[in-house]
Amino acid sequence: MKISKIFLYDEPSVPEINISQLADFIKKNFTIDVEVRKNIFSNVKKTTATQLASCRIFNTRKSFEFHSPSAEEIEFEKNSFQNSSKIKNIIMYDGFEFQKILSELIFEAENSANNFHLIFTNRLMCTYDYNDYRYHGRTIICSNPSIISTTGIIEAPAKSKEYYIELISNMAQGLNLESIKKKYQGTYLEYHDERISTIVEGYAMQALFYYLTGEPFCVLEECRLFNPHWQKELLHSQIEIGKLCKKHQKILGDLVLDLNS
Repeated sequence: MKISKIFLYDEPSVPEINISQLADFIKKNFTIDVEVRKNIFSNVKKTTATQLASCRIFNTRKSFEFHSPSAEEIEFEKNSFQNSSKIKNIIMYDGFEFQKILSELIFEAENSANNFHLIFTNRLMCTYDYNDYRYHGRTIICSNPSIISTTGIIEAPAKSKEYYIELISNMAQGLNLESIKKKYQGTYLEYHDERISTIVEGYAMQALFYYLTGEPFCVLEECRLFNPHWQKELLHSQIEIGKLCKKHQKILGDLVLDLNS
């Protein structure tokens, strides 16, 4: 698979993404032309709000079923197109259904295999896992278009076990929870965390590696392609290490040669 151009779609409610910096990062590492676009929902269709509301998840223990949205839910989606910061509560969406909807919003002339579309959203993507028969929050949905959920970056990788133990203990005793959050501050990402601009570089790499090779992740925690299940792992691979392992650095070098041949 070859790519001639990459389109990045911003999420204005999360300025920490730093979309122009990300575009420069991709150009430098993949030597592919990158174009930055506004939020994908600036190009909505009449049916988009209804479609989005229909793919919300309400029962995390059941595989996907289309939801029959209320007028209020549809109106909420419409209003969020103009101001996505209105999405303050975490709403779960089926990631694969969401991806289908977004693919319909891409201009037909640009919706081809040699154009890669990477879309940021603050909506929480989820996928159903048949291993434990429940939905899980996801950070990334790899395809074309690929989706990176900024809420998923915060909520999908879990905080440390110690954090949850102390939090539950304090809740049971009716104690102040802020002291626990302060104690563990820095060990996990928070909303509007400045580190997000670096974290999204790694996830963008994962999306591109998947499209170009079919394999987005690495088994080594010392690689930006590692798929973290814990915030500690996420911060280690993306912030402390911040680079590809030797194997994937070589693969990237081969990809760049192929893309430019």
